[in-house]
Amino acid sequence: MTISQDAALGTTNRLFGPGGPVLQPEGGHRAAMDLTRLAPQTGTAFILRAGQRLTVVDPTGEQVSDFFAVMDEDHDEWLSSGRTIDYANSTAVTTGSVLYSNRSRPMATVLEDTCGHHDLLLTPCSQQTFDLLYPEFEGAYHPSCFENLATNMARFGVDPDRISTTLNIFMNVWAERDGELHIDPPTSRAGDRFVLRAEADLVVGLTACSAEKSNNGVCKPIDYRVDD
Repeated sequence: MTISQDAALGTTNRLFGPGGPVLQPEGGHRAAMDLTRLAPQTGTAFILRAGQRLTVVDPTGEQVSDFFAVMDEDHDEWLSSGRTIDYANSTAVTTGSVLYSNRSRPMATVLEDTCGHHDLLLTPCSQQTFDLLYPEFEGAYHPSCFENLATNMARFGVDPDRISTTLNIFMNVWAERDGELHIDPPTSRAGDRFVLRAEADLVVGLTACSAEKSNNGVCKPIDYRVDD
């Protein structure tokens, strides 16, 4: 993976780092556009009912948003990148793609995609990500998508161990023929959107990604909206 130079691998028991979890501040609703804004390096969680649509907007360009979901009726059924890739025979996610659960049930369908580059391969960044892959931080606490997903989804009874590989909306990941992965700046431009429809009642976690190198060096906000 080319997001950083090799780091000496170590182990840690930290889930969130010594700074503790980061909560999305209240008051982020943007009434003029009927959007809610996630501040940089934060996240949220909410119930998305079957038939409702979630619109995720990159308001400034080149910003990733991590998406994860579990079934509201049973948190042991969760978004499976593996099943989704298997059934599409593709790692690409775009208009018409179906997101499947670990039990092979459809969870959501992509209705609109104005960007075209998203990732289903990489896990949400965590404290361990920064400890292992960002040696320049020297093990210091850093906000992460895993932290923000776990903290916010816990309000709905979702255990951190249920959070698996995310759909990384707007993330630009590609592979060499030998399998080496590259993370390039997102191709999303200001106003690009990604719209999906829930096929079942879901608990959804959503972030404004915290990893600088996934967002062309600067962490920026993400906007979203839920429609019936």
